[in-house]
Formats: sequence, structure tokens, C-alpha cells
Amino acid sequence: MTFFLWWNYIKPALEICILWIVFYRILVFFEGTRAFQVLRGIIYLLIAFLVSQFLGFDILNWLLTNFFAISIIALMIIFQPELRQGLARLGQQHLFNIALEESEMIAIIEELTSAVYKLSRQKIGGLMAIERETKLRAYIESGIQIDAKVSSELIQSIFNPLSPMHDGGIIIHGDRILAAACLFPLSDNPNFSKSVGTRHRASLGITEQTDAVVIMASEETGEISVAHDGKFIHITDREKLVHILKNLLIIPKKKKNNSNTKTQP
Repeated sequence: MTFFLWWNYIKPALEICILWIVFYRILVFFEGTRAFQVLRGIIYLLIAFLVSQFLGFDILNWLLTNFFAISIIALMIIFQPELRQGLARLGQQHLFNIALEESEMIAIIEELTSAVYKLSRQKIGGLMAIERETKLRAYIESGIQIDAKVSSELIQSIFNPLSPMHDGGIIIHGDRILAAACLFPLSDNPNFSKSVGTRHRASLGITEQTDAVVIMASEETGEISVAHDGKFIHITDREKLVHILKNLLIIPKKKKNNSNTKTQP
């Protein structure tokens, strides 16, 4: 009897935790897509429906109830491709994102550095966006999805002028190249010279709208740059590039420990 008595108290809290995790994962899954905007709109309507029920607005209740019944069918038809792709990708997702170890990130930085310098020597243009906190799913959907392990050879083959994927940029998350031939937003910075190429504007544009780090090799000059927070950092040697990428992409263990202790009550 004691167990069932305690279970009556534990069960509601457990259900709330499960629902919170499910809703959070759904929001994270759809973040950065057009479906996310629709999902947010549905949440607003649901809040309006609950408020109207609480206040006893019968006409609004009737309208919203019928709207939800019709909208479920309409959404399934309109977003049928997204739902199919989302369910197909669901099995590939981890329940919680696991950060890479520092040694793994250093190995990835070495692969990126090797690739961009080889592109630079051949004067082949390259654009690599590294995803951080802000999701880049909207830009991933504009390109060709790959989902392959980061390697210097693969990056060079993607940006080879004979490759059908050499236009646009690639998006990297962790140790994976998620997509190639992605379209990045162009910077509208008025201080930018009109003679600056599209690749420069694209590398700056995506860093103005997200916290991504972009590595760029110029096709015209072979110069290498890193874009971050709407600013360019011109690279003079290989060691400087590695140092900058380590500072931007690797979180020191002290900071991780401090962030963990702050979250504890």
C-alpha cells in the first residue's frame, strides 16, 4: 500500500518530465525549418484555446475546436515531405547531443586546415561553415545532404571545379559534413566594397545571422580568411589558423566545469 501511495505522487511528476523532454526534442528537431514557424503558431493557438476555455468564450471555443480538427489534416498534406524526411532522420538522432572531446576537435581542425591550404595553393574557392549553438538547418536544406565524416580529401573533392557540388558552401557539425552546395545569406554591410566577391559576402552574411565560424579560401587570390561574429580575420600562416579555430571551437575544461557548477542549486 505504501508503494501505491508514493506512486500516486511520483506518477504526475514523471509524466511531466517525459512530456517536457518530448516537447523539447520536437522543438529542437524542427528548429531552423519552416515547420518550426508553423509549430510555434500552433502553440500560440493552443494557448488562445485554453484561455478562451478558462474565460468561457463559447464562440471562440467552437471556432478553435473546428479549426484544429481541419488543420491536422491540412498540415499532414502540406508538410508531407518534411514529415517523411523527419521520421527517416529520427532514428539517426541521439537523444542528447554529446560534445566531442578536445582531442577529436583538434583532429578535425587539422583536417580543415589541411583542406583549406591545399585549396588555397591551387586557387580553388572554398567555403566551410562550422555549426555551433545556432542551428543551421535552414541552410542545410538549401543544399545537398551528405552526412559524412570530415576529411581533407572529401572537402577537396567537393570544391573541385569539376564537382557538381563545388558552388556554395559546406556545413559541418561536430565531426560530420552535413551538406554541400548550401546557399548562405549575403552580407548587406554598407562598408563592404562592391568589388568584393559573392563568396566573401556569403561567408560574412551567415556569421552576421548566426554564431557559426566560417573558413574561406579565395578563388581569385588564394587568400584564407576566417569569418566570425560578422567580422573577417585574415590568415597569414597555418599556425594562426589553427590557433584561431581552437579558440573558437574548443571549450576549455575549466569553462565546462564552471558552467556545470553554476547550474547546480
